[in-house]
Amino acid sequence: MKKRRNNKKKSPSREKFEKENPTVSARVPKETRDRLYANLAKLGMSLADALKVLAGELEIKVRPIDEVRQQIYDEGMEYGMGAIEDLYAVKYPCSKCGKEMVVTDENEKKAIREFMMANGWHHGDCDHPDS
Repeated sequence: MKKRRNNKKKSPSREKFEKENPTVSARVPKETRDRLYANLAKLGMSLADALKVLAGELEIKVRPIDEVRQQIYDEGMEYGMGAIEDLYAVKYPCSKCGKEMVVTDENEKKAIREFMMANGWHHGDCDHPDS
């Protein structure tokens, strides 16, 4: 049995639009379709944009690989340095304004060493009788 077409009359503008912009379709496996739309979403493109690229009507602006590598390196370095600072930096509040200070100066490091030695700071395991 044949499908009935909608007999609703199209407006002249709609007929003109459809004539100037015909439908393009293809059948692909669902997995391929899902990957296609996922990749298009990552690129911020529509399927129509991708077809225009393939037809040579739209240009994708591709950043040079060296620029992308440098950006990734810089972002990784920034993240890594932040993680290292969070783990190992000695921080304390300023006695005047209360803002956080990070120990970097050799005189500060020397003063902290002297304070810790003078006040008996030691390894937790050093209290154990077997040490």
